[in-house]
Amino acid sequence: MRGHWLFCDFLVTMVRGPRLPVVIGASLATVAWASQGFAQSTNSSASPDFVEQPVGDYATQAVPAAQNRRPPKSAAKKTTNPTASQQPIPAAAPTPPANATPAPSSGVAGGPFGFMNGVGHSATLFGDMWGLRPVLASAGMTLTIQEQSEILGNVTGGTRRGFDYEGLTTATLQMDTQRAFGWQGGLFNVSGLQIHGRNLSADNLSTLQTASGIEADRAMRLWELWYQQKMFDDKIDIKIGQQSLDQEFMTSTNSNYFINTMMGWPMLPSADLPGGGPAYPLSALGIRLRAHPTDSVTFLAGVFNGSPVSTNYGDPQMRNPSGTSFPLNGGVLAIAELQYSYPSQGTLVQANQADPLARTYKIGFWYDSERFADLRYDNMGLSLADPASGGTPATHRGDYAIYAVADQMIYRFEKDPDRNINVFIRPMFTPLQDRNLISFSVNGGLTMHEPIANRDDDTAGIGFGYTHVSNGAVGFDQDTAFYNPGVYAPVRHSETFLEATYQYQVTPWWQIQPDIQYVFNPGAGVVNPNNPSQKIKNETILGVRTNITF
Repeated sequence: MRGHWLFCDFLVTMVRGPRLPVVIGASLATVAWASQGFAQSTNSSASPDFVEQPVGDYATQAVPAAQNRRPPKSAAKKTTNPTASQQPIPAAAPTPPANATPAPSSGVAGGPFGFMNGVGHSATLFGDMWGLRPVLASAGMTLTIQEQSEILGNVTGGTRRGFDYEGLTTATLQMDTQRAFGWQGGLFNVSGLQIHGRNLSADNLSTLQTASGIEADRAMRLWELWYQQKMFDDKIDIKIGQQSLDQEFMTSTNSNYFINTMMGWPMLPSADLPGGGPAYPLSALGIRLRAHPTDSVTFLAGVFNGSPVSTNYGDPQMRNPSGTSFPLNGGVLAIAELQYSYPSQGTLVQANQADPLARTYKIGFWYDSERFADLRYDNMGLSLADPASGGTPATHRGDYAIYAVADQMIYRFEKDPDRNINVFIRPMFTPLQDRNLISFSVNGGLTMHEPIANRDDDTAGIGFGYTHVSNGAVGFDQDTAFYNPGVYAPVRHSETFLEATYQYQVTPWWQIQPDIQYVFNPGAGVVNPNNPSQKIKNETILGVRTNITF
């Protein structure tokens, strides 16, 4: 009962408290004391392994931006594929005794290249990493390192043509507190990013919906740093610390197979939230609550700093280049999401009855209490395009949007249930057109697992993205044309892209993914800086990505 009362007191504090630091401080105390109250009562019944439960038949692991990948069957038979930054410690891994000596690794026994002995079927390229992973496992820890490299280029349209290399290395260390020192239900996570290469969208495309989910400023930065605690027989868990919202909120399992950024963190929050929101490569301090009232229903809610950076001007990644500024001086970003998935873990199927087609539906909203600049008018009521304007925009308090996500399996092959076809859709909308660049965005598409017979770890997909510019931005463009007669000044409206991709599983630790995208009306219809008399022409983008888990 003590844990219940403290949790209720925390909720009151969160609602009434004016400052996010107070919320986080109260949350830390609540989690610690509440955990002590129920830990012993759950030790006998709860699983000692802290493993996130998949949703439906096509759950995937979470990695930066739009890069979720389906775990290979060959790896799943032996161990959980640790390609994800958010993937908890594999349930299949046995917990060694406290005084046990780690078994010799293939790297030690076979020399520096001993890992090559099992390279064809191992879930990771380096296997046990010359004995490091068993040592970490004896302390309840797992280490995941993944490299994503790609070459993308536009062969038509854009401000110029050409190809760029882009790369991302993600390292994640997690510690299961039950295995480490006997604390039930806790998980500690720290992850870092090493971003290298160039940025095709900035160099060549000038699109709103950028071509790759790993595009970012070159840097080595902290990404996430949080602690998560399960309680009440795993019905509730709380996560506290620096978090990237694109790992849990607004996610679509099927959209994450694609390369375009907006198939991960969507266009609307990318454009409308301060700093693009706490999403790859940025994150923000806050607290997230997750509750499972039933096997099929999940409720997510979080309160975070209103911006991932301390000052909302210029390039937000340059305002916090290492990811270690931990700003708490802004407003508050509140977000909530209700999820329904079927079949769930508790779903029973009668004998001789086919498994139901998996589905996941989500609905949510976010609100940010920061101040937002008007896109059309200044603080005196004049158009910002008017030569008489002082150039200081009017400001508005607060911003919000609503969204929905649907993942639906529509067909399963009778002789091979793992061969299936799925569709997805994710619309988002805000009525506040005076302060937001984007008023509506949607992406959707179709994926097929095992598109070629006996290639049961491959995935193919066709998808699209559409984004609509707000009335405020359109009005500013119209004013600009009015006050600059004789100058070519197009009015922005919308941008659309199509994408086709194929994820080829070479080994359990290596994927190759060719990709093609086509963008209509890049930038929603902006002037080509290299030819001011016309808009940027439609773009054809070709490329290939490789994902390697070390």
